[in-house]
Amino acid sequence: MTDWFTRRTSSASEWTLPQLLDLKADSRIAVVIPARNEASTVGTVVSLIASELMGLVDELVVMDSLSTDGTAGAARKAGAQVHSVADVRPDLGVRPGKGEALWKSLFVTTADLLVFIDADLTEWGTHFVTGLLGPLLTDPSVKLVRGFYDRVLDSGNVPSLEGGRVTELVARPWLALHRPQLSRVVQPLAGEWAIRRSVFEDLSVPVGYGVELSTLLDVHASFGLDAIAQVDLGRRAHRHQSLHDLAVMATELMSVGERRRQWTLASPKVGVEGSGGTLGTAVLRLPSDDRTWKVLPIPVDERPAAIGVEGYFRA
Repeated sequence: MTDWFTRRTSSASEWTLPQLLDLKADSRIAVVIPARNEASTVGTVVSLIASELMGLVDELVVMDSLSTDGTAGAARKAGAQVHSVADVRPDLGVRPGKGEALWKSLFVTTADLLVFIDADLTEWGTHFVTGLLGPLLTDPSVKLVRGFYDRVLDSGNVPSLEGGRVTELVARPWLALHRPQLSRVVQPLAGEWAIRRSVFEDLSVPVGYGVELSTLLDVHASFGLDAIAQVDLGRRAHRHQSLHDLAVMATELMSVGERRRQWTLASPKVGVEGSGGTLGTAVLRLPSDDRTWKVLPIPVDERPAAIGVEGYFRA
């Protein structure tokens, strides 16, 4: 019997658009793009999907996460349905963060399969979408598909299979210590991934950057390693973040990992509902050049499983 890596690792080139159109049958597919202040790139991402994949993709949605630039207008002009996170279920309040945008996308989409693509991509192709859909459309036992790729680095435009700094310094060591079965997921924090709606709507979702790690851990805990697949998407380039921004991301990831490490069958997962949340806010202090401290409040609460939220239905 082949091992997990051999059995569940594939390449985007293995699936063509005609093949996926045949496999799709009656399934509905949504591509969801979370975006915050990505006016310079989101339009290109949307327009490429709209021009090449709309026979496959039923819903092309941009979740605007409180942008202050022209992100919403650029996305709408390129052909996306645009929703502000503040306007989706305003009775539930709004939090800043990527996870919040993905969680709220459940309230404005109807699709059976959800594909998440970052809005800041500069080198990529629509094979990202088709590659992520391949395992879901060919094997009903696959619940989550995570992408991996050669990252195009700033120095000399040299591609590397390494993950980002937070992946290599936080996520991968944490998995090695606490979830070694997941240590061969090539890029556990990849922003390009796909999941069955029936699975995602049943998960607690961190409001920030922890959403990629939480889905990986929770799908593994609920369905086992074989429910997870990964796909080589080729080359990828995107806008890089500052070290201070990465410190925020690392804090959120550590919160997600620690919370799940403590969960047991006797103490089931409980999401956080309400405008303020009850899991609180972490305070990260970073030294500045003038020997003062930059104080960053970091929301570490989680949204509850959407399936249990009053009034939830497939929009």
